[in-house]
Amino acid sequence: MEANFVVSTFIPMLLRWIHFLSGITWIGHLYFFNLVGGSFEKTLDADNRKKVVPQLRPRALWWFRWGAMFTMLSGVVYIIWEQFIMSPQPMFSTWFSEGKNWWITMGGLFGLIMWYNVWFIIWPRQKVIIPAVASGNKPADFDQLVATAGKFSRVNTYLSVPMLFGMGGRSHFPVGDSVGPNLAWMVAVIVVGIGTAWYFIYKVGPKVGTEFAAPASPPAAPPPPK
Repeated sequence: MEANFVVSTFIPMLLRWIHFLSGITWIGHLYFFNLVGGSFEKTLDADNRKKVVPQLRPRALWWFRWGAMFTMLSGVVYIIWEQFIMSPQPMFSTWFSEGKNWWITMGGLFGLIMWYNVWFIIWPRQKVIIPAVASGNKPADFDQLVATAGKFSRVNTYLSVPMLFGMGGRSHFPVGDSVGPNLAWMVAVIVVGIGTAWYFIYKVGPKVGTEFAAPASPPAAPPPPK
């Protein structure tokens, strides 16, 4: 195997593969939490929540947070490798003169925000929430912890849709190198992407897949008068 092939082809492809695999793992679990898990957990009573949440959520969060970490690391290393090793130009010297790089910048920026939210906002709170649910001993700020973790998980879902468009847009959405058209398209993608995620979370997620769920029991009849 020639050294040039390793440097210019094999290593970039390996980094892309790690990025894709980790990203699928991360975003797949993000969508599971927001489109499936949240609606499902609302159907559990307190006793079942104590049994289900400590068994399911830590496993899913492990893949979720490490998927985020390896997605971020492989993406950063790929860009550094491309600009420092493979580019014939001085690093990043022509970055914003090419429209395709505006798209990967948007996608990468949203991805970094999402990674930060996972590791420094969502996961630290879940480390308190999960034991509290399991034991029933909830700290005074339990509701606030749950609200904050849920809010930033939804923020990540909102950002993920335009983020994924930006990742693909670098190679598959040639709209020229002019700043104006690229920015206009980005605004449109962000608005439509956030709107799509909101619709999936609040309008579709709570309704789909419930055809086999047991219907809620009707309220008990009042006792007959004596």
